[in-house]
Amino acid sequence: MISPSFLYTLARPILFSMEPEKAHHFALPALQAMTGLGLGKLTGSRIDDPREVMGIRFPNAVGLAAGLDKDGAYIDGLATMGFGFIEVGTVTPRAQPGNPLPRMFRLPQADAIINRMGFNNGGVDAFVRNVQSSRYYQEKQGVLGLNIGKNADTPIERAADDYLHCLEKVYPYADYVTVNISSPNTKNLRQLQGASELDDLLSRLKQAQLRLADQHKNYVPVTLKIAPDIDSEQIKNIADALLRHGIDGVIATNTTITRDAVASLPHGEETGGLSGKPVFELSNRVVRGLKQELGNAIPIIGAGGIFSGDDAITKMEAGASLVQVYSGLIYQGPGLVRDCATALRRLHQSR
Repeated sequence: MISPSFLYTLARPILFSMEPEKAHHFALPALQAMTGLGLGKLTGSRIDDPREVMGIRFPNAVGLAAGLDKDGAYIDGLATMGFGFIEVGTVTPRAQPGNPLPRMFRLPQADAIINRMGFNNGGVDAFVRNVQSSRYYQEKQGVLGLNIGKNADTPIERAADDYLHCLEKVYPYADYVTVNISSPNTKNLRQLQGASELDDLLSRLKQAQLRLADQHKNYVPVTLKIAPDIDSEQIKNIADALLRHGIDGVIATNTTITRDAVASLPHGEETGGLSGKPVFELSNRVVRGLKQELGNAIPIIGAGGIFSGDDAITKMEAGASLVQVYSGLIYQGPGLVRDCATALRRLHQSR
């Protein structure tokens, strides 16, 4: 079999010659079409390394972070990469176009991406239809996380209404639901990480989760996705809130608004969230801080800057139970998934 790394070495110059968002809109439909034609898995068989986290059996510990497939339209194509779990979204109650173009920038000298997409998506009803129509969902091929947010024009004081609306819609189709309060590209969204705002949001989400669990006779875990740009006091406050409200997991982290590592580079001063290698240590610091506060009470999903199997191991040793990749996939290709899953299986077996 031709290695996925070799194939991506051939494809990457073509993709990187395109505008980043155009490359995105070319690559994902092509991947979905290839999958529909039965052209096989991009990484061979999925690495078998089962873990139980949040009461869910994950086939392996490597997942796709939200953002690559905001509408859940390419789940089957993405499943060919060998992920243990796939997270799609962020989705909002109503369709919205997101921020003006251009809104995505590669910084190859730093293995980084800046985006200010702004939750562009077709709305939660279309999202649910896409999920339902995927073979991955229908055949229960793996774990599926559905990531929810708020519309840009919803006042921040009414943000909880948007999250509750989306939770109600996606709950029957999710293995877990992620509440995204950490994108820097929706005005004031990160305000929801503040103590009083977070307390109110998590209280209402927990009540709704328990009601939906009773209604559907199925408990679906809820996780919270947080930013890397928080200090130790904020980490402690968030951890306390997670414990107090019985939230099932936390994803650390989203993109950063800092620019220290890229300020001198072309596009380095573009507004938006910075992802890729520059966020690796920032997210690790948050993972370590959460682990210190949470212990084993609430699992952490580590995301940010994973470009190799060794990076995935570092994230786990910082305190993560699972990891997610995104920017590393753009730069390294689908072989990254297998590299990370293989490394984490070795680590798992050695413990």
